Amino acid sequence: MRRSRPGRPDVHLVLWDIDGTLVNTAGQGRAAFMHAFEAVLGRPPAVDDVPMAGRTDPAIGLDLLERNGVPGPENLLPRMFEEMTAALSQRRELMAAHGHPQPGVREALIEIGNTPGVLQSLVTGNIEPNAKIKLAAFGLDPLVELDLGGYGSDHGTRSELVQVARRKTLAKHDVRVHPADTVLVGDTPLDVDAAHAAGARIVAVATGPYTARELEQAGADTVLDDLTDLGALLTGLGLDGAQR
Repeated sequence: MRRSRPGRPDVHLVLWDIDGTLVNTAGQGRAAFMHAFEAVLGRPPAVDDVPMAGRTDPAIGLDLLERNGVPGPENLLPRMFEEMTAALSQRRELMAAHGHPQPGVREALIEIGNTPGVLQSLVTGNIEPNAKIKLAAFGLDPLVELDLGGYGSDHGTRSELVQVARRKTLAKHDVRVHPADTVLVGDTPLDVDAAHAAGARIVAVATGPYTARELEQAGADTVLDDLTDLGALLTGLGLDGAQR
């Protein structure tokens, strides 16, 4: 690790993806997207098989609108996001009843949160209010510093969200986290690409739509089947020698 400035302790920044990595929402995120399309356009989408894994909400929204031949899609995104947040909020109980945190998530968040010199937040394609709804549905929201996160509402390019999280960390904690001290945890090749584009490392977990082999081939620095092995996770994060 590197020091942010002379005399200040090293800080390690762990940034979590949400869907597929921390939680399974039982399809409620996709359902909210489709509801938002219909609420804004007055009809359901004729083409609804838009890929979502690892993408930001702005990218997904534009893709959905463009595939359905909607002109001027950029102008419709703000209203779509308002409708999507309202729909997701209404589906919170369904998420809690039919979805679940991924294996080992709660224990991992608690362990890392109790590790000195470590800050943890999010890098997620979800717009900020939806990210909070998804974590709150499973009681995970108090375990990360939500105000440090990089969200789809901050930028449409995932690698830029890492920079957003670093800037928020500097503003709140007055520490400048070096790229080498930043680690993402995600479940798609797009998470891998975003981490490396931002100079960060990536721990990939095969709890989403991609296999461990596919994540290895994508170039992940560490690949885990899930988050139940805390020792393996801490090693992948570079925290196995941290004092607790």
